[in-house]
Order: sequence, then structure tokens, then C-alpha cells
Amino acid sequence: MEVGNVSVEFDHVLGILRALLVLGLGITLARFAARALEKAILARGDRQLAMLARKGVFWFLASLVLVTALHQLGFNLGVLLGAAGILTVAVGFASQTSASNLISGLFLLGEKPFAVGDTITVGDVTGEVLSIDALSVKLRTFDNIFVRIPNESILRDRVRTLSRFPIRRFDLKLTVDFREDLKALEKVLRATSDHNQVALQEPKPLFLPLGYEEWGIGVQFSVWSAREQFFVLRTSLIQEVQQALLAAGIDIPYRRITLSPPATGADEAGLETAAEPSGEG
Repeated sequence: MEVGNVSVEFDHVLGILRALLVLGLGITLARFAARALEKAILARGDRQLAMLARKGVFWFLASLVLVTALHQLGFNLGVLLGAAGILTVAVGFASQTSASNLISGLFLLGEKPFAVGDTITVGDVTGEVLSIDALSVKLRTFDNIFVRIPNESILRDRVRTLSRFPIRRFDLKLTVDFREDLKALEKVLRATSDHNQVALQEPKPLFLPLGYEEWGIGVQFSVWSAREQFFVLRTSLIQEVQQALLAAGIDIPYRRITLSPPATGADEAGLETAAEPSGEG
């Protein structure tokens, strides 16, 4: 009888060892296969598809490995699959938001409004796309903050892809005095953009009077740059235009507020006395 118990325990231990061996080798091979597929797709330049393919292949193979390991331990797979089906239905009813995000993610993958590495603006959040997952999109903002946005919110909101095209335009808006010569102003602005190191000459800069405003004439000066140099252009052009306008003596009107100290009690009394007739002689 003791020999029988020892044999049963040995078979149980052997099953555990086989399950651990299957898990170890299977997960290792799944990771290797997923990374190999990712590298093959990255060679074609599609980072988004490479990331999704790596995750999909890994979890599919890992599921097969887990089922095989459970079989080595003697679990009845039919019962497990039935329980998993019931659990899936229950979770599906309980997580309708997740299902909506999953469906929205499929629409995003099909439409491809942006890709991994792009800079996008969703609502009031702007950042670089780190990943596009089944339920959400992960962003890293310019101040290095991690932001997770559900796919459903992205599908319903307006999305601006700032890095979609190779060049971008910076619109500099300013107001000049009514008495300023707009042709002279245009000449100064164009000369400034010509000397800017990152400003493009094609497309040509645009000088556009916007109309009369409360404090003067509104003007827009639009300059193009390479996408990677946009923030360099914005910073340098504002500084250079300021120096050029000062050198040319072109006035930019601004609101002036004059503050005067309140009158003291003695001054008020003196004013009242001076305002009233004396009534003598």
C-alpha cells in the first residue's frame, strides 16, 4: 500500500515538473517568436503594426502553453473551457465600457488617424503616442507625464495629428498702430524670416492683414518650417521679429492703465471748502 502511495506521489511530482518545463520553455519560445515577428514588421517601417503583432502573438502562444501545462497537471480541459465561457459572458455584461473601448480600438486600427511615435492633441492633452492598445492609447506629454486615454474617448473627440506631414506652419499674429505703413511692416517681417535659419522659403511666408481692431490693425505673418524644427522656429521668430520692429521704429500698441493715488481726507475737505462760497462781506 505504501508503494502505491509513493507511486502516486511520484507521478504527481513528475506532472508538476513537466508542467513547469512546458511553462518555462513555452513562454520563452513565445517571447522569441513575438520579438522575431516584431523585428520583421519593423523592417517595413510600421511600428504600430509591429507592436500589436508582438502582443497578439505572445498572448496567443502563452494561452496555448498554459492550456498544455494544465493538461500535464491532470486538469479536465473541457470543464475549464466551459467555466471560462461562462466567466467570459459574465465579464462581458459587467464591462460594457471595456467592450466599447475594444470596438473603438478596432476602428482606430482600421482608420489609422495616427501611429506610434506621432504627436497628437486630444481635447486639451498633447503628447507623443507611446502605444495603441486594445482598450486605450498611451501618450507622453512634453513635460514627461504619462497619459492614458480610452479608445472610446478618442473616437468621439476631435484628434489633431501634429506630425502627420513633413512641414508645419507657424502663424505669428500682431497688432500695429493705425499710422504704420503696412508695406514697410511686410518688408521688415519678410527680411526677418529670410535670415531665420529654420524658416523655409518654399512655401513662401504669408503676410495677411486681418482688419481693423480696437487698438490698431491686425496682421498675420505665417512661416513654414520642417516638422522637427517647429518649436525652434516659433521661439526664434518671435524674438527676432521683436528686435526687428524695435530697430525699425514700428510701434505695437498696448493698453496703458494710469493709476493715481486716492485723495486724502484733508484734500477732500479743502476741495469742498473751495467749491462753496464763503458768504462773508
